[in-house]
Amino acid sequence: MDITIHNYRWRQGLAAGDPRFDDLERKLATAPTISVPTITMEGDANGAPHPEPSAYAAKFTGRYEHRHLTGGIGHNLPQEAPTAFAQAVLDVDRH
Repeated sequence: MDITIHNYRWRQGLAAGDPRFDDLERKLATAPTISVPTITMEGDANGAPHPEPSAYAAKFTGRYEHRHLTGGIGHNLPQEAPTAFAQAVLDVDRH
């Protein structure tokens, strides 16, 4: 529970992160491109705020695909759409 609460506080800027990862945080803050094959996924009932896939698609310089899952799929794709999630894991390096 402590880890989960700290993570939410950290993501909202209310708690300090682990200093061991400061160098990685600085690199990620530059929003580098992602060159490995990638499939992003979004459920049609995800209540979390998120940008449209077109807003970040250019960040992927390797093979990239976005999959929009329908049927009331929310935020927890491995649990709510296990078949589609597993298929993406299998497909990511095949396309």
